[in-house]
Amino acid sequence: MPGTAMDAFDTVSTYLKSLQDRICAALERADGTGCFAEDTWQRAEGGGGRSRVLKAGAVFEQAGVGYSEVSGTTLPASATAHRPELAGAPWKAVGVSLVIHPENPYVPTSHANVRFFQATPEGREPIWWFGGGFDLTPFYPFDDDVRHWHTVARDLCAPFGPTRYAEHKAWCDRYFFLKHRNETRGVGGLFFDDLNADGFDKSFEYLRAVGDGYLDAYVPIVERRKNTPYGEREREFQLYRRGRYVEFNLVWDRGTLFGLQSGGRTESILMSLPPRVRFEYQYAPEAGSAEAKLNDYLVPREWL
Repeated sequence: MPGTAMDAFDTVSTYLKSLQDRICAALERADGTGCFAEDTWQRAEGGGGRSRVLKAGAVFEQAGVGYSEVSGTTLPASATAHRPELAGAPWKAVGVSLVIHPENPYVPTSHANVRFFQATPEGREPIWWFGGGFDLTPFYPFDDDVRHWHTVARDLCAPFGPTRYAEHKAWCDRYFFLKHRNETRGVGGLFFDDLNADGFDKSFEYLRAVGDGYLDAYVPIVERRKNTPYGEREREFQLYRRGRYVEFNLVWDRGTLFGLQSGGRTESILMSLPPRVRFEYQYAPEAGSAEAKLNDYLVPREWL
């Protein structure tokens, strides 16, 4: 671990700022016309961030890539629910979080998040951990795309042990699950939290592998599908399925809850929501249709 806890935090922060820059640049290239607009913000209790949003691009209807570096005197309940020993501890956190909502229904929505926490219980050394991952939410899934996504995930996990991909893939399937719908949010990817057992250097190396791997996983799918013709039927189905994204983020997502409970900037927290969405009472796709096919993909399974 770098010399002090502050050194460690600064090292991670420097990487994450660079990651935000690189992801935004790559998505602008993939879009072709859209550009990210940035606004910076400060948080009353401590810290702030820079939120970048691309709107109405040639490919991305809305893409949000946020960097935050925040601190507080007491961890919120969402962060201590499974770490009760940290209740009341001062803390700080830094992370990059993004959600990409393409306009073309054949291009999947994607999400990624990488983050670092430090908490300092009274009379003890700082406790730190990493978390993050990425997941894919297609509307009209293609097996080649899903296999590519998971191949990138598996390969970046390989240097970290023979079980890393299987464990964090299964964790992703469990986490991004809409219990009230009995379906996954999409086709999964990787998810992890509380990572520190490998030591700082190895844990940080894994965080970087996941952060850097997101572009390797997502951009080729965007390039492959962004010019696929579509009509009103596909667009209406996409808008309907985006409703599941809203449901997950507002009902189950710990990151959303943490941001709101910790006094974060609401606009930046909720920029993950789709710009347009529709809900339809008791909608059911026509049996045998392309829309009905999606149901087969919304269960945990081995893709490789």
